This record gives sequence, C-alpha cells and structure tokens, in this order.
Amino acid sequence: MKHEVTTLNTKRTIAASLKHFMEKKPFSKISVSDIIADCGVNRKTFYYHFQDKYDLLKWMLEEEAIHVVRQFDLLVDYREAVIFVMNYVRENKHLLTCAYDSVGCEEMKRFFYTDFIGITQQVVDNTAELLGVDVEPQFKLFLTHFYTEAIAGLLITEITDEEAHNPEKAAGYFELILKSSLPSVLKSAQLAG
Repeated sequence: MKHEVTTLNTKRTIAASLKHFMEKKPFSKISVSDIIADCGVNRKTFYYHFQDKYDLLKWMLEEEAIHVVRQFDLLVDYREAVIFVMNYVRENKHLLTCAYDSVGCEEMKRFFYTDFIGITQQVVDNTAELLGVDVEPQFKLFLTHFYTEAIAGLLITEITDEEAHNPEKAAGYFELILKSSLPSVLKSAQLAG
C-alpha cells in the first residue's frame, strides 16, 4: 500500500510540473528535461512512470477528470457527471487548448472517446437492463459509439469554441436527449427484433 501511495504522489508531482509549464508555453515546447528539473525527479523515475510526455498528459487528464466521472452512479448521476466534466473543461480551458493545439483535434477526440466509451456502455447496458429489453449486442455497441461520439464532439467544441455552454444547461440538454431517445430506441429495437 505504501508503494502505491508513493507512486501516486510521484505521478501527481510530475503532472503538476507539466501543468505548470502548460500555463506558460505550448505543449510541443515542453521537454521531459524541463519537467524533471522543475519537479526534482530524475529521468529514470519519469520513464518508470510514463512512456513520454504524451503518456503523462493522458494520465493527468484521466486522473483529474475521467477517474472522478467513473465514480458517479451513472444511471442516477449522469447529469452531475456531465456538469463535472463541463466545469473541468471550463476551469482547465487553457491546459486543454494547449493539449489540443499540440496533439490535434482527432487525437483529443480519440482521447475523450477512449475514456468515455466504457462509461457510455455502462449507461446503455444499465438502461436496457432497467427496461427489461433484450436487443442485439451489436446494436447496443452501435448506440454506445453514437452517444460517445456526441460526448467527445461536445467536449472538443467546449475546448475550441470561445462561447462555452453553460454546464447546467448543457447537462440538461444531454439529460433530455438521453432520457427521451435511449429508452425509446432500445424498445423500438426489441420490437424490430
């Protein structure tokens, strides 16, 4: 247990250093040497924990946002989860814009997509179970991809658009769309057999 705590603290220290630099300069201009000099770890320690600075960036974003979202009971709290993520994007817009400018739209979208697909799958599966509907696994997978693509696209828009959505309002829209469309689509799919 002590080793895990030490490892997590080391990773957080390295991530804090990256975040510090991302406030000052583009991600592409930040080197591993900059990070290790700033946080006081050696190169070997950095590479023990992360493959490269992109791996560090991914871990940092997952640690700060995605890991927290996974703690929500998504059948009950997905509105709160959406609000949390929208607020995270708003509060860390400079950091996320820096990452977006460095890795590009498709890579950022892929990052969000990869992290949200499991969460979305859980919502689709739980809704089907709650409704007692039995639909083809391929169709549930299609729905999962469909909704995940929407979430990833919305988050990219939040990063790139100067006029950010109100998190409460966006969560309300998302809740309305999900509550009205997902049960209806699942029931229709079962009837279509």
